[in-house]
Amino acid sequence: MEIDKRIEKIVNNVKRVIKGKEEVIILSLVPIVAEGHLIYIDIPGVGKTTLGESIASSINLKYSRIQFTADLLPTDIIGFTVFNRERNTFEFKKGPIFANIVIADEINRAPPKTQSAMLQAMSERSITIDSITYNLDLPFMVIATENPQEFAGTYPLPESELDRFLMSLEIGYPDENSEIEILREDKRFEIKNIESVLESYEILQLIEEAKNVIVEESVLKYLYEIVNKTRSSKFIRLGLSTRGALDYIRASKGLAKIRGRNFVIPEDVKTLAKPVIKHRLIFKEKETKFKEDIIDEIINETKVPI
Repeated sequence: MEIDKRIEKIVNNVKRVIKGKEEVIILSLVPIVAEGHLIYIDIPGVGKTTLGESIASSINLKYSRIQFTADLLPTDIIGFTVFNRERNTFEFKKGPIFANIVIADEINRAPPKTQSAMLQAMSERSITIDSITYNLDLPFMVIATENPQEFAGTYPLPESELDRFLMSLEIGYPDENSEIEILREDKRFEIKNIESVLESYEILQLIEEAKNVIVEESVLKYLYEIVNKTRSSKFIRLGLSTRGALDYIRASKGLAKIRGRNFVIPEDVKTLAKPVIKHRLIFKEKETKFKEDIIDEIINETKVPI
């Protein structure tokens, strides 16, 4: 399937490191184009952090990595104020959140208070310290990784924070041929040889172009029907919010742009249903393990516009 030439450069660059995951790489770029944030929720060892860093390294933007741990403090993320004796004044020392792309590695290993330090940055693109607000450079994106909650030493992410992520993705194991190639080469995923292939102005162009992508009325109603069915499903306790629905539209526009179109088609909406919706829904307790099946059923029951 044809994709935008600028996006293709990033995809080909990342494929040098991440084998057999082209579709995941493409979907990972949707939040950048749609001005959103991304979280990978998957088991350790499948390349979550490497994929995030490979994408960040492929674009000529400032990026930072924060390793979330149980003893990480909010000031370790956003920065702190110190007194400069020479100048006899207080100065703000910026934390790693002040970057265009922030890799939040194993975000659910930090306690909720530290996790919440990300909220204002993710929603407002700014940070407030001692009643002073500092704007973050644009574009700004958080790429977070999360281990499943059943793993030791993890804290559940609050719903308010999960809702700030435009999309969640799973990477999964490589296909047979790709994994045999990895095993044959006897190499771990490495990004040290990844260089930037796209300039910052090109990403800003893509962001602006995505805003002008057309969503025809019948496609908009198709998206709304899916959203509305999450709210009325007998298996779901809390459906998709209006903010989530707006993110769904933005993501659909972003994917259309990546696919080289200036209009959204139903296939874009269908492709993004799980990545945009799944992490935001609160399922009834006994239905939690059937999340994917429930969303599939909602999609299959929704009439696709011609």
